[in-house]
Amino acid sequence: MVELNILSPSQQVAEYLKKEMMKETWVDLMPGAPQLSSDLGIDRKAIDAAMQLLENEGWLIAQGVGRRRKINLLQEPAVKSLRIAFLMGEEADCREHFVLNSIHALSEAGHTAFFPSSYLNDLGMDLKKVERLVKNTKADAWVVLAASREVLEWFTQQSMATFAIFGRRHGMTIASGGPEKVPVVLEMTRKLIRLKHKRIVMMVRPRRRMPTLGTMELAFLAELEANGLPVSDYHLPSWEDTVEGFNARLRILFDSAPPTALIVDEIQHLVAALQFLAGRRLRVPEDVSLICTDYSPVIDWCEPPITHIRWDTRPMVRRVVRWADNVSRGKEDLRQNWTPAEFFQGGTIAPAKGS
Repeated sequence: MVELNILSPSQQVAEYLKKEMMKETWVDLMPGAPQLSSDLGIDRKAIDAAMQLLENEGWLIAQGVGRRRKINLLQEPAVKSLRIAFLMGEEADCREHFVLNSIHALSEAGHTAFFPSSYLNDLGMDLKKVERLVKNTKADAWVVLAASREVLEWFTQQSMATFAIFGRRHGMTIASGGPEKVPVVLEMTRKLIRLKHKRIVMMVRPRRRMPTLGTMELAFLAELEANGLPVSDYHLPSWEDTVEGFNARLRILFDSAPPTALIVDEIQHLVAALQFLAGRRLRVPEDVSLICTDYSPVIDWCEPPITHIRWDTRPMVRRVVRWADNVSRGKEDLRQNWTPAEFFQGGTIAPAKGS
């Protein structure tokens, strides 16, 4: 289902006032908020907020207390249609709802979005292969998902505009969007420790370990250490990025020192972990607490509800469209957006067995 980009009441009023100014309904000076509220039948607070938005955007110029704002028509350049290539980490990423919603929203804005012939995993994050793909793809701009730092650095050195979703974008000069999961990972880890868990394992994609650990993984390990738990490869094991590699690592873990809490980073890993635990007749959460650091509608069909990290993707979809519009107008847009994430405590965590 496509998510709608719903404007707040003040944003809707601001858009209406902007259109009326463009039609020269008012000339030179804007009516005051009390008059607009009366003429339009709109709440005064919404009018005040809309006027402030227009002032922030430069459409209105304040002239002091008690004086009407001056109208400053900003005839923005027309949006040129762009061909935007979505370079995904793997094929499954193409079906992510926020990716599909972004493509739909870009289409609604007059742009053309498409997937190139290869995925980053197919290319092995190899810069020469990435360069060849970009060179052979007819695109005006790129949206890149879950890229390594080296790949993102390469894109920042190119002439075409690039928007990064996830990936190693911290501290880089690149337009980007995504959730801020670190505070939630800390909350999640503390919760497990309070429930007397000591054998806590986080299974993340190998690419999140290269060339160094990501901020989420570093925060997880630091919180374990801060609570007196000696950290080793056991807590953040490496594994081959295949179905066989994932299940082989689970077998090694549960044959040696079975985790009392298992954290996985993607929905397909959650499904694989559930199947593995069922095959071993291990109950969730009685024998093993289970958490996913991602969200998918699949989770909504689970009973009990899966404990997970979730975030609102709509701001990022709007951000991608705004970035594309800015690029089409020749405006440099390198702003990074971090969407707050939240910890959803479902029914798949419980005190460590035997505690």
